Amino acid sequence: MQQRLSSPREEIGSAYDVVVVGSGYGGGVAASRLARAGQSVCVIEKGKEFLTGEFPGRLPELRRELQVHGGKMRSGSRAGLFDFRLGSDIHVLVGCGLGGGSLINAGVALEPEARVFADPVWPEELRSDGLLAQGFARASAMLRPMRYAKAADLTKVRALEAASAGLGRAPVAAPVVVSFEETVNPAGVAQPACTLCGDCCSGCNVGAKNTVAMTYLPDARAHGAEMFTELSVSHIEKHGAGWRVHFAPSDAKDGAGGHVDAKTVILAAGTLGSTEILLRSREKGLTLSDRLGMRFSANGDIIAFALGGRERVNGIGVGHPPKYVGDAVGAAVAAQIELPDANHLDRSMIVQEGVLPSALAPLLPVFFIAGGRLLGAAESLIKGVYRGPLSHLHTFFVVSHDEAKGRIVLDNGGVKVEWPGAGDEPVYARVDEALTKAAAAVGARYIKSPLAATSMGTKPATAHPLGGCGMGEDAKSGVVNHKCQVFDDSSGGSVYSGLYVCDGSIIPRSIGVNPLLTITALAERAMVHLARDRNLGFDHAAAEKLGHEPLPIV
Repeated sequence: MQQRLSSPREEIGSAYDVVVVGSGYGGGVAASRLARAGQSVCVIEKGKEFLTGEFPGRLPELRRELQVHGGKMRSGSRAGLFDFRLGSDIHVLVGCGLGGGSLINAGVALEPEARVFADPVWPEELRSDGLLAQGFARASAMLRPMRYAKAADLTKVRALEAASAGLGRAPVAAPVVVSFEETVNPAGVAQPACTLCGDCCSGCNVGAKNTVAMTYLPDARAHGAEMFTELSVSHIEKHGAGWRVHFAPSDAKDGAGGHVDAKTVILAAGTLGSTEILLRSREKGLTLSDRLGMRFSANGDIIAFALGGRERVNGIGVGHPPKYVGDAVGAAVAAQIELPDANHLDRSMIVQEGVLPSALAPLLPVFFIAGGRLLGAAESLIKGVYRGPLSHLHTFFVVSHDEAKGRIVLDNGGVKVEWPGAGDEPVYARVDEALTKAAAAVGARYIKSPLAATSMGTKPATAHPLGGCGMGEDAKSGVVNHKCQVFDDSSGGSVYSGLYVCDGSIIPRSIGVNPLLTITALAERAMVHLARDRNLGFDHAAAEKLGHEPLPIV
């Protein structure tokens, strides 16, 4: 039986060697590696812990897990799993829970092209010390991305293949962090085989998705790390030779909270979360780079649709247990069309077929009624989304490149992204052109904004926010150095002792692929550097006892 990893918040100690704020990919890596190194570790997470089977499978449950923030508007619990930030220039969706974004992403694990890291926006040491490759290897060993061997047999992949005729390049199977066979993973957690239900993006109720909550966090817990959920960190401050982390219950209305002290603090609260914490900390006197909040990127993200085509797609999840019995849906993404541009990196893109979670199924006809496509929507209400016109709905997830010109700023007690003209970024016109061709190839109509009649409007949206605490050579060019250490002034290269950022906020540009593997690799690399700098060793004994390979730091 699956055991909870978190402890009651009342049991949080007064001081630890390490406090990790956030529990996504970067936070999971830090907690696991530093607990293995014999450090006392405390993980603080804003959201809730979900065991397998507790993720929302129906619309009322999903609504309860939805939090929406925009200007002075707030709705839903601040610990809700789906955290939507509505902006005047761009919208952002992030995950909130023990495991962070890994709980609700599509799980696609791709390494960026070498040209991405050749960009001088990155510190030179990142390219020269040889540890980035080790970071990717370590990340892959724990998360175990794999391509579904029978992807070509899935209905939705055959539909993507038909659409690919408009793009001149056939799809290939996508590597995803999903266990397609029953296994015991490197953290010693037993995982059943994927049932191909398609509900990866609303939380895996099977237990087959290799989330941070199934990998790094159980490993950290097995090595003594303590985890506390539904606590929101407001700011940090220097305290003696270390740090003080201030927090309050996530849904507290009076602001009453507490603090915990640590020799080392790892901020891993995500692009928006870590940047917000540092912005608040700067307001309270912590000296930081003037680059804080800058170079926000949406990673060239687009989610779009095509409807009315000849091909049945079968791109709506059925959940677990299944709400509909038919041909297998597959993981949220099983295949992708890779469209590299040898001459212009920023024009490269990847088009992935996607699955909408089963909990959203009752809303889909409503979206298309709102978009003026009444006939097909009405028929879907009668036949259901699995047999009517919406069974022909193509969902496209696209990753590409943008110019990273957004800025994260404090606003009404939270943060917002300022990016005037974000919708005019060249990437959106390029993707529109490509998807129009793909839709035409199957006789479908490209639908860019099915939510145009809602508060989402036609503004761009991203589920892969990057930047805000970007890496740089010094404080003039970045917020952290190549080791993820935070610069301690606004111009030089000196850093604070014991203060790190390890999440998507440190990535200073778009990377053209789903970022989970890169975030994990950069965090693994940072922990190798931390261990070397402090003469720490990651504990091999427990891994060997479990029959796993040791995790070298050299």
